[in-house]
Amino acid sequence: MKLTFESTAHSDAETLVRMRIAAMRESLERIGRFDPQRARDRFISSFDPSLCKFILIDGVSVGFVVVRRAENHLALDHLYVVPEHQGKGIGSSVLGSVLQDADTQLLTVKLGALRDSDSNRFYQRHGFVKEGEAEWDIYYARTPVPRQRSDHA
Repeated sequence: MKLTFESTAHSDAETLVRMRIAAMRESLERIGRFDPQRARDRFISSFDPSLCKFILIDGVSVGFVVVRRAENHLALDHLYVVPEHQGKGIGSSVLGSVLQDADTQLLTVKLGALRDSDSNRFYQRHGFVKEGEAEWDIYYARTPVPRQRSDHA
């Protein structure tokens, strides 16, 4: 399995919306909040192709990730893998790449996850700690893990 990333463009917006809806549908239905138009509108209103990357496995687009630099942390705004490619370690690999980058910069990573979504357990398994809650979302943060310096220079 070869993981790579590819830039997105404004013309990819509808493809990204379809991926987001497919990935979130089950969780949104579980809490009675599935509304494809609202999901589309929320994504489009903040879509910045310079921050968004397609996730490719062996050259096939299987999802996307959006990481935004905030004042003193990285915000993981979106990480979606389409259902037929979930459960294969792709999300963990992508998140590992994000966390490695954050650790290198000594930055905390913050994110929000839909309440009752399986993503909550996923993020907790990767070291995220709950910081707060809202009506529909739970907010998490993961502090950087400094790399041990080698004395073999």
